Amino acid sequence: MQTFGSEWLIIGLMIVAAFAMGMLLLGLNLIIGPSKPTAAKSAPYESGMPDITPVKARATPRFYVVAMLFVIFDIEAVFIFPWAVLFDELGVYGFVEMLSFIVLLFIGYIYAWKKGALEWV
Repeated sequence: MQTFGSEWLIIGLMIVAAFAMGMLLLGLNLIIGPSKPTAAKSAPYESGMPDITPVKARATPRFYVVAMLFVIFDIEAVFIFPWAVLFDELGVYGFVEMLSFIVLLFIGYIYAWKKGALEWV
């Protein structure tokens, strides 16, 4: 039968063994691995064509704004499900509270739409 201390000893040994294995493999890579860097090997390569124009950002900040708005409205919509489950127990008070919540959510959606945050191009 194992005691509490021996369980921690086994966990400690596993952590030490994992760290030692990682360090051993990194050290072997530095010692044995070939390393002959050249300018050609260090140059960026994409589809066989050399870089002609400077690299530009593929995703504009507008993409991130749309993504954040989606997450915000998606999380807000998650609050509707528990309300729907407890609808009978909450009564008129719960209905009015959820109605005001949905109205505020809709106002935020209209605001984002009018500001052009939902335009993709």
